[in-house]
Amino acid sequence: MNKTLLALLLAAATSLSGAQTTGTQSNGTGVLAGLALSGTVSGALPARARVGGFAIDSSGAPVAELSSVPVNGGRFALEIPSVLPPQRALSQLRADTIFWPGVLEPVSVTGQVSAAELRFYVYQDGNGNGRRDDTEMLQEAAPFVGKAVLFVSFASGAAQVNAARGFQANLKAGWNGLLIEVGRAVKVTSSSRITDVSLNVQR
Repeated sequence: MNKTLLALLLAAATSLSGAQTTGTQSNGTGVLAGLALSGTVSGALPARARVGGFAIDSSGAPVAELSSVPVNGGRFALEIPSVLPPQRALSQLRADTIFWPGVLEPVSVTGQVSAAELRFYVYQDGNGNGRRDDTEMLQEAAPFVGKAVLFVSFASGAAQVNAARGFQANLKAGWNGLLIEVGRAVKVTSSSRITDVSLNVQR
């Protein structure tokens, strides 16, 4: 009886330890990567404007604010934390469900991972509580770095996306900042710290 009880307690402790690390690790493969972004915000900004990074669902609707900061003098500096996005924002990364900037068929994916997308929104923090409330309207902000589009994707593990015209994106576990420049060929570079981001607020 004592041996059985000891085994049960050990199993419970192991399970608890695994649950506590789920938010910061990716299936035992290592710590998830975060993302640091800074730059300017242009367009018709509301008073007490904040920039937020939101995980979106498969229909493109924002479902969770992962991080937000106030806009000061038209500038922002935003840290996307090294956390898993909510389950409703995650889906299997498959060639037939990738609609990223610069991606044209044929598309292939190496690696079986869950993925999510993050988009940027500006809103008026009317009550000054430092987060978005349901009554505060969101305005999407399109991100660019020079001539490149900034696309932010989460991956649960390492993966590679290939497409026509030389598109190749290497994803690491966590949040990936992809700079996609479309020309005769598509150039993709990635970084965990991106400056000179230009957010253009959409009406």
